This record gives sequence, C-alpha cells and structure tokens, in this order.
Amino acid sequence: MPEGHSVHRITRQFQRNFVGHRVTVTSPQGRFVVGAAQLSGHTVTDARAVGKQMFLEFDHGLWLRIHLGMYGAWDFSGDILMDATMASANGRMGQTNQHGTELKDGAEAPTFDAAGENSIFSIGAPRRTRVRMSEQEKEIDLADTFPPEPVGQVRVRLLSDTVCADLRGPTACEVLDPAQVDAVIGKLGPDPELDNTPEAAERFVTTVRKKPTPIGRLLMDQSVVSGIGNVYRAEMLFRAGLNPHAPGKSLSDATVRALWRDWAHLLHIGVATGQMMTMDQLEGDQYRLAMKNRADRHWVYKREGLPCRVCGTHIVLEEMAARKLYWCPRCQA
Repeated sequence: MPEGHSVHRITRQFQRNFVGHRVTVTSPQGRFVVGAAQLSGHTVTDARAVGKQMFLEFDHGLWLRIHLGMYGAWDFSGDILMDATMASANGRMGQTNQHGTELKDGAEAPTFDAAGENSIFSIGAPRRTRVRMSEQEKEIDLADTFPPEPVGQVRVRLLSDTVCADLRGPTACEVLDPAQVDAVIGKLGPDPELDNTPEAAERFVTTVRKKPTPIGRLLMDQSVVSGIGNVYRAEMLFRAGLNPHAPGKSLSDATVRALWRDWAHLLHIGVATGQMMTMDQLEGDQYRLAMKNRADRHWVYKREGLPCRVCGTHIVLEEMAARKLYWCPRCQA
C-alpha cells in the first residue's frame, strides 16, 4: 500500500500539471460515470494530501477524494512538468531515472534503482512521457499519441490540453462537498508534512499515551497518525528500540515525542527522494548501494530470518494489524 510519502509526491504532480487547468473527466471503466459527469468541464483549483489520501478541488466547490489502497496507481502521460527537484535531509538531490539528465549545483550523478523504481525530478521543462506513480515511481514507455488509449481498468481519467492522468484500482474514488471533505480529514491523525507544529506533536503524544493498544498497532491507525504504513512502522519501531507489543500508555511522553520527530524526518526524506530510506548516515558507495537495492535501505523490513544489522539476532516475522511485522527480539526487547 502506498505510504504517506508516495501520496504527497503524487499530489505535487497534480499541483504542477493540473491546478489552474480545465479538465475533461471520464470513466473509461464505467464505474465512475456519475462522479465524472459532476466534475468534467471544471478547473482544478487545489490538490492536497493528508496521510494516505489525496483530494482534488474543482472551481464549483466539489472535491475528488482518492484512496489508492493496496492496488491503486496513477499513470501520467503527455507533456508532463515533473515535480521540482527536491533535496533530501542530508543534502543530496532527489534520485532520478531520467538517463542523460544534466545535474546542476554540483549534485551527485543519479543512482538508478535495480528495479527501475527511482523517483523523477524536474529539468525545468515539460517532457512528453508516461510515468507510473503508486508505491514506487517508474518511467515507462514514451507515449506515441496523446491522449493514449486507456490501458486496463481505468476508473477515472483527468484530461487537460497537455496532460492525462489515469487512475486504476483505488480503494476509494468519490465526489465530496467541502463539509464532507472536512469530515474525512477531521477523522485523520496529524501529518507532519502538513503540520509539524508542537500542537500536532502533542496531539499525537496525547492520543498514544491514552491507549492500551500496542504501539505497533497505533502507528498503523490513521486516526492516530497519518501516512505510516507497514515499512515505516517496522523501521520506526526498530530505530526507536521499541517492542511492537508495548502498550501506548506504557511509553513516556519523551519516547512518543521522539517517534513523532522520527516520522517527520523519514517522511521528509521519502517526499524528497521518492524512496523509503530508513538508514541514516550512509555515505558514498553505501548510499548508492542502498538507493539501488531495497534490501540495503532498511534495518528490519523484509529481513525475516536474517541477522540483525546491529546485534546479529535473527529478525522475526509475525502478523499485527493484519499486516506483516518485522522486528528484532533483542534490540526491541
């Protein structure tokens, strides 16, 4: 399932390519015909992400709410103005799979993910291309015609004069009025990419410290904190040395506040680079290797049966909150 950094990056593509543009909205699949008719012919005026959900506002006051869920993905095609180059927390430029792109300001040459899943950054002008944006971002075959024929079960297509966005496989795709949007967002926990104020942090701390629920479940609860999914959950708990089964109310204020700061830190890196990089202080070849291979980017995620990178104890795998949980029984005892 796409985690918070992916949804923020997708929303930025809508901000650059669709906000301010009148669009034709259709449902090639036929499952969103009524909703498409409500939005078609109107101008996109805003695009925002809250955790794992995104919202597009139109000039007549209606919104399109999207939750990608487990299988959802957007395909962008046409003369795409890519998201502006962003620096990660350690100063490196966002990674790219645009071969031949000239880097500026002394940035390192891009590192290409072995699976072709690196993020894409702007070179300052639109390019005729196609890009898949879901949990991972991937540039795919160049579009020969515009708009391209729909591929697969396209729930909704947004089409401007120059850019097309096709949505497939979402968990939620619905038209809402402003009050309904406020109600949905009001049920979500704080998102540090939107609000990293002391008040947001205290809201998270207060909520966690009241709960007898295991912290491994609370981090996945979108009403407690927005955007954390299976990868970030496992990695954050390891980085904090926390047993996933520890009740929220058993943790100190300082411990929970540190979790919030770490989530803000990791989310910012994810938004900047397009990668869930959870190992800090990697330099040179180690950093390039980690950006090329998912297995070298994480402490415990998908490392069941392998020795812990810190203590050598085998990483264990269990199920929690209906998702796979990876952790070290010694470092997180």
